[in-house]
Amino acid sequence: MRAILEKSNRLLDEPLDMAPRGLLVLATLCLLGAYLFPLWNLTMFAPQYPDGLRMDIYSYKLDGGNKGQDVKEINVLNHYIGMHDLRADDFTEFKWIPFVVGIMGLLFLRAAVLGKMAHVVDVLVLYVYFGLFSLWSFGYKMYSYGHNLSPTASVRVDPFMPPLFGYKKLANFEVYSYPQAGSYALGLAAVLLAASAFVAWRQVRSARAA
Repeated sequence: MRAILEKSNRLLDEPLDMAPRGLLVLATLCLLGAYLFPLWNLTMFAPQYPDGLRMDIYSYKLDGGNKGQDVKEINVLNHYIGMHDLRADDFTEFKWIPFVVGIMGLLFLRAAVLGKMAHVVDVLVLYVYFGLFSLWSFGYKMYSYGHNLSPTASVRVDPFMPPLFGYKKLANFEVYSYPQAGSYALGLAAVLLAASAFVAWRQVRSARAA
């Protein structure tokens, strides 16, 4: 066990070459997608809404289609079934996700500057945790909206879970939920982090074999 720990510590203490550092910088640039593009989109179709009602979810705001009117229309429909209004103030994620993404970007750059294998592993583990927790938080929010219905609503419906990913039929609505450019950019950052760790590991192996 001691030998394994010593070997792991030596690996984590290895310096990074320019290629892994460059991948870390590219991963940092990808994080800008969380500020520039929506993370998720929900679109609802029904006979009375043939063009659909659209809602984009950014890391810091809700943005409805038709110049914001679609969110208002969705809230009117939600009122009839006793669902809470979709309001930006209720999304605590809008307060911490932009902040955490910024912190992650600083940690990526720190790893690129300090340049050791341990720093790459640290930011990769933290970033994966951040991604999984964000998905859980989003899913829990969707679950809460569909299950905390007012008992005095005009129209009684069974509690439901809006789709987190893909398609679902809800009453006479067809609902589609898919990630958007912001989420793909964050996903690409994860791939670049993993690539940085892998390239660094390969370079260490090659150097030791030489």
